[in-house]
Amino acid sequence: MNYKIIGFVQGVLLIIEGVFMLLAVAVSGFYGHTDCQALLFASLITLFTGGVLWAGFRNSNKNLGKREGFLIVSAGWVLFSLFGALPFVLSGAMPSFTDAFFETMSGFTTTGASILNGSQIEALSHGLLFWRSLTQWLGGMGIIVLSLAVLPVLGIGGMQLFIAEVPGPAPDKLHPRIKETAKRLWGVYVIFTLLETVLLWLGEMSFFDALNHSFTTMATGGYSTRGDSIGYYQLPYTHYVITVFMIIAGINFTLAYFAMHLRFKAIWRNEELKWYLGFIAGFTLVVAIIVYFSSNGKSAESSFRDALFQVTSIITTTGYATVNYLQWVPSAWILLLILMFFGGSAGSTGGSIKIVRIVLLFKNGFLELKRLIHPNAIIPVRFDRQAVHPHIITNVLAFVSVYMIIVIIGVVVVSLQGYDLETSVGAVAACIGNIGPGIGKVGPADNFAMFSTFGKYFLSLLMLIGRLEIFTVLVLFTSAFWRK
Repeated sequence: MNYKIIGFVQGVLLIIEGVFMLLAVAVSGFYGHTDCQALLFASLITLFTGGVLWAGFRNSNKNLGKREGFLIVSAGWVLFSLFGALPFVLSGAMPSFTDAFFETMSGFTTTGASILNGSQIEALSHGLLFWRSLTQWLGGMGIIVLSLAVLPVLGIGGMQLFIAEVPGPAPDKLHPRIKETAKRLWGVYVIFTLLETVLLWLGEMSFFDALNHSFTTMATGGYSTRGDSIGYYQLPYTHYVITVFMIIAGINFTLAYFAMHLRFKAIWRNEELKWYLGFIAGFTLVVAIIVYFSSNGKSAESSFRDALFQVTSIITTTGYATVNYLQWVPSAWILLLILMFFGGSAGSTGGSIKIVRIVLLFKNGFLELKRLIHPNAIIPVRFDRQAVHPHIITNVLAFVSVYMIIVIIGVVVVSLQGYDLETSVGAVAACIGNIGPGIGKVGPADNFAMFSTFGKYFLSLLMLIGRLEIFTVLVLFTSAFWRK
């Protein structure tokens, strides 16, 4: 294990984080808040620590293997959250470091679970609100992918980091050079963020709110500058704009890149996209019908809009809310609970299991019935008109199995702390799926402040495991990983 290169890369990442933290300092200074000094001090601590690591290990061997890649990604997320919590701690905005770490880990993993209630969120300064949203924007595409545009310049190949970080079972490369891939992915990300900012600003949002919500929409993170989330805004225009961009954020970003280059044929052939849009349409229709006929006097348009928004918010793991869906009849919010295990497309900023795995799981299960009737027939699973290698099917089955085992263990651990089953399931599903709000006492109108110190760190671990696709973290706990 090349520990020196690991230390060197962590130093580079902390320097990047410190630089972005300076943006929050500028925002705080612009609005004249007193926590400007706390933000600046946090940034200097981060920059100094990163500089020490960079200087101490800059002459190290630049050999970067898969093992180093996995350790850098996992350790990098923890380190980012530790230093990212400093602005909240030094400004006194959070009651404890545990709460600040939980909030920051929730940000960088784009989970959106918060320990703050509505009034506490709106009491935060503009600088802290901006930093809170920025953690999600950085974590959305992945701070590791961002660094890939820098590391090759320093003489470090980035393919190992790309494999470990980019979400999905088989990330597509837009360019043979990983540096160019990172640049193009981030280019798409920035363009959509700016476009959404302008559209929201043209509506009822201030520029500050529009920018923050664009950060957290494209990251499928769900942090809002308002205590009532998107429910604070009354114009249907605002709800529909955010819904459209949540759908975009849940699509493989390579398809968005193809769209910008008018390669629509390649987009239309993508089977995962069809399933993704089909799931959104189907669940929206069912939920809208349930909400319309179970509510008193709710219009058809309002029922459809709320259903579309919440279905999209949950399946993309964004976690925004326009209504408290737990006030709907149980059949409606149970459907949303099921969607928490779907997730967006592979190669998107969404979390959870991912649509491609769900579809492959269904297809393989259906073909098993055919194989029972025709035991000697070779019937491969097909996706995008191509036969899927059995190794990929095995990987999908393993991923989903381990995912559900972790969910069960998580529910047991949380329930042992005295929480009811509904809350335990909601908290675990929301954290490992990087969704934010769940069911029970962690619904869209509640928060995670009630959990103990152990509970918050345990749920933070689930966020990390879910964000890094489970195996990236779990492999660190195997003896084979550390064996020479």
